[in-house]
Amino acid sequence: MRKIGKFALLLIIVALGFVLPETHRIPVEGARPADWNPHAFWHYPWGRSIVHKGIDIFAKAGAPVLAATGGVTLYAGDLPRGGHVALLLGAKWRLHYYAHLQRVDVRAFEIVRSGEAIGAVGTSGNARGKPPHLHYSIMSLLPKPSNYGFGMPSGWLRMFYIDPHDFLTA
Repeated sequence: MRKIGKFALLLIIVALGFVLPETHRIPVEGARPADWNPHAFWHYPWGRSIVHKGIDIFAKAGAPVLAATGGVTLYAGDLPRGGHVALLLGAKWRLHYYAHLQRVDVRAFEIVRSGEAIGAVGTSGNARGKPPHLHYSIMSLLPKPSNYGFGMPSGWLRMFYIDPHDFLTA
């Protein structure tokens, strides 16, 4: 009986992730779809990453980076390639990754509302020497087999990624 209770609790927690509302907000203040290449997602070849798993939204250095949807900050800090980054867990068990920030304005385990400032556009990590931009990608903790990229490099990984262009323009 006790195991059934734990399993039910787990199911409730998973279901809550799908019930929470998800907004679709462009994560750079003042940006428009013309500020990124809609075909950059899963572009190959892309350096050490093999494929580009997101989009780069170009803006002036220091432009506010906003949460595309509400969620909880799981990580706020530095990574070698991403530079100053923030990783938020949002609705539908999706991870929203914001990279190359000039600064990060959120802390780990902080609840963030959609549209709230989480940092500023920059050139940190492997974006040094490149125009200022936000690298934005969305990863799903639950795979979507219909996204499998047959014949694509790292095609099986594509099941875990959402095209940010489609997400932001839906």
